[in-house]
Amino acid sequence: MAKQPLLTDIKTIRKRARQHIEKGAVTEGYQADRTTVLKLLNEALATEIVCVLRYKRHYFMASGINAQSVAQEFLQHANEEQGHADELAARIVQLGGEPNLSPEGMLSRSHSEYIEGTSLVDMIKEDLVAERVAIDSYREMINYVAGKDSTTRRMLEGILAMEEEHADDLVSLLEQIGA
Repeated sequence: MAKQPLLTDIKTIRKRARQHIEKGAVTEGYQADRTTVLKLLNEALATEIVCVLRYKRHYFMASGINAQSVAQEFLQHANEEQGHADELAARIVQLGGEPNLSPEGMLSRSHSEYIEGTSLVDMIKEDLVAERVAIDSYREMINYVAGKDSTTRRMLEGILAMEEEHADDLVSLLEQIGA
């Protein structure tokens, strides 16, 4: 059995690098279906924006004896979700796509719903449901790109870890306020 070389001949790599340079980071070695990846990333972007909006509403609408600490958690999560949206938009552009930031159709592109909740407990529960939706969605996206797009996979894994942390935070809040 012949040993397979570790890398393609460097002259071949250099030659390929000069071809189609307008595609930037998307080289011939990119193995994922770029159209599908861009669609998934735009859906994730819509999901994050919907979550930012829901968390911001909850931040402003939180009231009651436990409201101040819970509202601060909502604000922190809103800011972190905005960071996820920014990462996703940047990756979409890097892959030669366009981030769909149009408010029209945002909810239909989003994996999570925008349910406001009326009480503090309802707000926390709605945010927890949304985090659980995001966790499963990101896991499926990671499985889809695994082995085909390592950069997108790593980004999604980082976002997934934060979404899991958010879910844990929300469960803790429910426990603290006795819900």
